This record gives sequence, C-alpha cells and structure tokens, in this order.
Amino acid sequence: MADKGKRNSLNRRRAPFAATAALLAALFLPQMAHAQTYPNKPVRLILPFGAGGVADVTARLVTERLGEKLGQRFVIENMPGAGGINAARAVLSSPPDGYTLALFSNGTAISVSLFKNLTFNPVTDFVPVSSMGYFDFIFVTKAGAPYPTLAEFIKAAKQKPGALNVGTINVGSTQNLAAQLFKSTAGVDVTIVPFRSSPEVLIALLRGDIQLAIENYSAVQSHIADKAAIAVSSSGPVRTTFLPDLPTVKEAGGGDFEARSWNAIFAPKGTPPEVIKTLNAALREVLEAPDMKKRALDLGIEAKASSPEEILDRLKGDIDKWADVIERAGIAKQ
Repeated sequence: MADKGKRNSLNRRRAPFAATAALLAALFLPQMAHAQTYPNKPVRLILPFGAGGVADVTARLVTERLGEKLGQRFVIENMPGAGGINAARAVLSSPPDGYTLALFSNGTAISVSLFKNLTFNPVTDFVPVSSMGYFDFIFVTKAGAPYPTLAEFIKAAKQKPGALNVGTINVGSTQNLAAQLFKSTAGVDVTIVPFRSSPEVLIALLRGDIQLAIENYSAVQSHIADKAAIAVSSSGPVRTTFLPDLPTVKEAGGGDFEARSWNAIFAPKGTPPEVIKTLNAALREVLEAPDMKKRALDLGIEAKASSPEEILDRLKGDIDKWADVIERAGIAKQ
C-alpha cells in the first residue's frame, strides 16, 4: 500500500509537468513541422506590376531557380494597380504561412508618400525576406546631339535655364523622381517631360523633343547598341558593372546624386521565422550562382541577396528619401 501511495504522489507531481509539456508541444511542433516541410505546395509571388517589365523578368528568372532549389513551383501573379494596393491586399488576405509572398521595389517606398489612401503599410504589415536585385538608371542622349556628355548637358542647362527637356516615364516613377532629384543636386533648371511608356520616351529622344532621357538599361540597350543613342551617365553611387566606362552623375558634376532601384521579397506579418530563414538561405544560394549573375547583368541588374534587416533598412531609407523629393518637387498626391 505504501508503494502504491508513493506512486500516486509521484504521478500527481508529474501531472503539471506533463500538461506543460503537452501544451508546449501543441504550440511549437506544428511550426517545427511546417519549417521542416516548407514548401510542400506551390508558392505564389504577387507582383504589383504588369508582365514584361524589369521587375517581372527578374522575378521570373529568380523564382524559376528558387523552385528548382526548394522542390516546389513558384508561381508569378501580376496584379498591377495604383500604389501596389491590389497586390498588397491579395497578400495580406492570405494566411501568413509563406505560400503567398509579395514583391516590393523602390516603387513601394515611393507609394507611401505618393498616394493619399494607401491601404497598407509596407514596414509594419509585412516582414522582409531578402533583396533579389539592384539596378541603376542610365542617362542617355541622342547620337549626334550637342551634349555628348552629362557634364556638357549640365553646363548648357545652366547657361540656358528652362531650355532643355528631360524625358522620363510617368510622374511618380523612380525615373521621374530621379529627374527631380537631378534638377536639385545639379542645380539646373530643366523641364521634366513625363511619358506613358519607355518606348515613347525613346521616340521623343530620337526625334529631338527631349535632350536627355533617364531609363532602365534594358529599355535603352538596343538603341545604345545600334548607336542611335549614347549613354552618358549612370545613376548609382559607383559605376555600373555592365557599363563601367560611364561616369556616375556625381562624377559628371551632378552633385550629391544617387538613384538606385531594387526588387525584394516580403511576406505578410506573422509568417513563421523558420520560413523566412528557409527562403533567405535559398535566395542567397540562387543569386550567387555565376550564370544567374550573368543573366541578370545582361538586363542591367545586379543579382544580390541581403539579410532581412538590410532590405528593411533600405525600404525605410528610401521612404524618407523619396518623400523629401516629392515634397520639394511639389508633386501632388494621387
């Protein structure tokens, strides 16, 4: 009887510990299992752009390899819309389980200040995974134009205030805000002319309606190759890898100028940290592959992964930077 009493007493003392262990298992085992098996079905990456642009091409290039690495398809869904609202709504309405992801870009940072009724906060509603790529913009002139270098264009603009035109795509695009920033840092009075598309910008340049264009390398590459247009500068903090002979805007006398865009993957807030780690590690391996770097570079993109913290800092910094440019340029909120 004594032995039975001791066993009962011991069981009573063990009961709370058993209950606690069961609770902990219930809480953490599903997450552990999720991390070990992720991904076990296709993953959606939702883009706030239409098909065919630099962001879309980059995303398709990277996710093809990402799918091969992780053993599941990564499906691109294009959901263009003002400020990326449609894309963000689709991601935030999905479970935060890593199976619906968002592509953010420099345009996401701009949207925070450009749109009155942005229905999401990219900093607080999402968690960062990694960058995918960074790219500079190219300043181009028409072949045979009287300003074969950016330094000469700046000199002429200062001698003839208001006489020269700079073409970009639509108001509020990174290219358009880069032109606004250029006006400020270079101290020039030029007219910024927005167009609906990159082909329209290039047509206007070759026709002589504008004297300088700011565009993605992929948009001007063929015109530079057939010598219809001349690249005169790049927009980044250092010279580009794909056009290393081009001076930066700062080197050409454009002041303290830098305009660099990027693409990155973010997930909805609440996504398990283990999933973020899995995706980040896979992206690092995919983006370090030499053939991936070369394919991206052919498009004017520096394929590069980051830590979640690094890309979040970049997002926050660009939100502040472009908010200031928008305010100083007097661009009305949309």
